[in-house]
Amino acid sequence: MSQSHPALALRLKPWRASVILGLFGAATLGLVARAGWLASVQNDFLQAQADQRVQTAQAIPAHRGKIVDRRGMLLAVSMPLVSVTADPRHVKLKPGQLERLAKALEVPVERLQAQLADSKQGFVYLRRHLADEQADQVRELRIAGLSFETDFRRYYPAAEEAGHLVGFTGRDGGRNDVGRAGVERVFDRELGGIDGRHVALRNSRGQLVDDAGNELPPQHGRDLALSIDRDLQYLAFRELREAVLHHKARGGGIVMLDVSTGEVLAMANFPAYNPNNDQRADPDLTRNRTIIDLYEPGSTMKPFTAAMALEEGLVKPDTTIDTGDGSYRIGKHTIKDTHHSIRHMTVTEIIQHSSNVGSLKMALQVQPSRHWEYLHRFGFGVPPGTGFPGEATGLLRPWKTWKPVDQVVMSYGNGVAVSLLQMARAYLVFARDGDMIPIRLIREAEAPQGERVLSSQTAQQVRAMLETVTQDGGTAKAAAIPGYRVAGKTGTARKIREGGGYSKSYIASFVGFAPASAPRYLLAVMIDEPGAGAIYGGAVAAPVFGKVMGEALRLHGVPRDKDAPIWVQNRPAPPPARPEPPQTAVRIAAQDPPR
Repeated sequence: MSQSHPALALRLKPWRASVILGLFGAATLGLVARAGWLASVQNDFLQAQADQRVQTAQAIPAHRGKIVDRRGMLLAVSMPLVSVTADPRHVKLKPGQLERLAKALEVPVERLQAQLADSKQGFVYLRRHLADEQADQVRELRIAGLSFETDFRRYYPAAEEAGHLVGFTGRDGGRNDVGRAGVERVFDRELGGIDGRHVALRNSRGQLVDDAGNELPPQHGRDLALSIDRDLQYLAFRELREAVLHHKARGGGIVMLDVSTGEVLAMANFPAYNPNNDQRADPDLTRNRTIIDLYEPGSTMKPFTAAMALEEGLVKPDTTIDTGDGSYRIGKHTIKDTHHSIRHMTVTEIIQHSSNVGSLKMALQVQPSRHWEYLHRFGFGVPPGTGFPGEATGLLRPWKTWKPVDQVVMSYGNGVAVSLLQMARAYLVFARDGDMIPIRLIREAEAPQGERVLSSQTAQQVRAMLETVTQDGGTAKAAAIPGYRVAGKTGTARKIREGGGYSKSYIASFVGFAPASAPRYLLAVMIDEPGAGAIYGGAVAAPVFGKVMGEALRLHGVPRDKDAPIWVQNRPAPPPARPEPPQTAVRIAAQDPPR
């Protein structure tokens, strides 16, 4: 008879069984409580974590809207392009597929093999921005582990002609067509739209296996119609480029406005850049100088001085002013006329011959505070309101800081800075019989309401003066257009150099409109630092105006408003002799009292 094992004779103390059972019971209760807490409190979090491991959200790119001109001609359009990606861990290649894939992608076999051999990478781009035909060749290979992303690349048919206005797009995160400059940037939200989303299921190896049935469609961008006319845009750019190259200038700008609506019909700069290539990386090339850059306008400011004096009732168009020997001294400064031939000039002749002395004598009849108020009313020191990135406000210092010489030099366009667009907008006051209207870059059905700046009588009087500038004896005969009455003003101003003072370089400009009897278009031209000899606005900028405006009027069939000259013995009839007018005294206004 065998003896029992000694361990069987042991007897556990009763309390130990209770402790063990209690521990098991507590553990069970803890697990139940934990499960209940996860199921109730942490349910959403855990579900999201599970979805992340089995679901993948793929963006459905929104198609960026087109940009067109006022007649629907393309200025910017997004072209769909496909990028091929791969997960090297799951790519399975059959014999010969590597070579065929490299050929379809147009990449070296060695490079492709190195990319696919890197098993540490879960995502690589094999080739970006393929055309649809190339992408289809890759799809036909049916290689596991490859994926396709649809992206868009912006194309600009007008290229250099409208690059500064239209702007360009660039990459931001996963998108390749986010507005970076110009109109593309201003209206990026409307053009860009909102991407959609497509949710799919994937297995443990990361491969897509099924649809999750969850899709949010994209909201495609809206098409945008600009106010510009592409034909006029091309015309303006062509003539500006030719003038800059001919005069060996540093650059130039041109702006054409519709007088009745305030719409920008053309806006160009030169040097230009092509937004379809990498030139857009140079900020000095891509800056829209007609809106952003400032310059001293010179004599194109004189019509506003005359308008101020006329509106205040201080002079009339035939009031004569003694310009002496063509110089005027104020303090330590001596102001001189560039072209002085008549001592006693009417206000009209002061504008026609561009007399600095005559202009300053008109300005000195007006209190500085009133002078500042008029300039501000004309839009100087105020942004044009287009919303364009970097739009310049201009420089118009508070009148309280003016010295007597400041008011003098402002009368003929020094001591104040403007953009070319600001100057173009200001001249609308004369073309629209004293009415100021907002400037628009976008095509709209209705013209905005204008604001009265001058009386109709004053605006018409200045307009008649501006006509004499393009006639015999004026400074801008090169701006004349056969069959049309043309009104405008030349400007020639020294450039301010860094550190103060004036350099030996000039800016030549001309601003005008036609037909003068019923203005249709307004055109402002500026040539920066002409270097081939000629420097004056009448010789450098006025011819550009004449070519562009003349072609625009003929292109759109604007009726002529000027009779053909009467010929006598093959010569134009001479103008009647004009007697020398008597001098009219000019009162000099007292300065505003200091405050």
